[in-house]
Amino acid sequence: MKKRLNLAALTLAIVSTQALAQAPAAAPAAPATPEHTFAPKVSLYSEYEYRGIAQTAQKPAVQLNLDYTHSSGLYAGAFASNVSWIGDTIKEIRLLNPPASQFSGGSGSIEIDLFAGYKYTQGDLTLDIGYMRYEYPASSAIIQSASGRPQFTVLKKPNTDELYLGATYGPVNFKYSRTLSDAFGLVGTKGSTFVELNLSKEIAPKWTINGQLARQTYKNFQDGNYTVYKLGATYDIGDGWNAGGYVKDTNADPTLYTYAGKDFSGARLVVFASKSF
Repeated sequence: MKKRLNLAALTLAIVSTQALAQAPAAAPAAPATPEHTFAPKVSLYSEYEYRGIAQTAQKPAVQLNLDYTHSSGLYAGAFASNVSWIGDTIKEIRLLNPPASQFSGGSGSIEIDLFAGYKYTQGDLTLDIGYMRYEYPASSAIIQSASGRPQFTVLKKPNTDELYLGATYGPVNFKYSRTLSDAFGLVGTKGSTFVELNLSKEIAPKWTINGQLARQTYKNFQDGNYTVYKLGATYDIGDGWNAGGYVKDTNADPTLYTYAGKDFSGARLVVFASKSF
């Protein structure tokens, strides 16, 4: 009887060992979300366009992004790029006005944006609220002076403050932005809005399609309102490198956005390459 019990115990031990060997290994624990994340990125664009309008007169732009995220959902960051639209604007104003008119101010070839906000995520839904400050160092208001006439402000200093609200569900993002100051120097445009619907979806390994449908609305300047259309793709090269391109267009009035014979609001192909660290 004792031999039978020992044999049964041995058989049970062998079977248990085989079962453990055949059982799938326990899945490794998901990596904990870092408390602090800092993500720098450098990009080269064939042209800097913002909300459908050229900012560098169809010339290349070098850009820097600095993004900080806290595990609580708080975030902050900065963006910098070369621009030419302020200088282009004063050149066009001088060209269209009589020689007797005198203009001062303008300039500003750098844009620096500072932002901060909070994101709340639940499942596939992310809600976002934040503040953006557009800063143009060395820029100033464009003032027109004429003999016997009072000075007239053509364009205020273009620095702009903006509040935004956003929601992302899966590949779709909605964002509403409203200026807390005059929009980019346009006198009397405080309360202007930009409403956008964005799509970003991976369609194949390393390939992501991107699209945007948006509407720019200016307070007290209805002629400047327009719709933006964008469609493109991004390829993940690896090791932090990305490259891509997109086609952008608007239905803006070209007479308001044509400088030195170039329609800054028209259809264009924009290509880029970026490196994240």
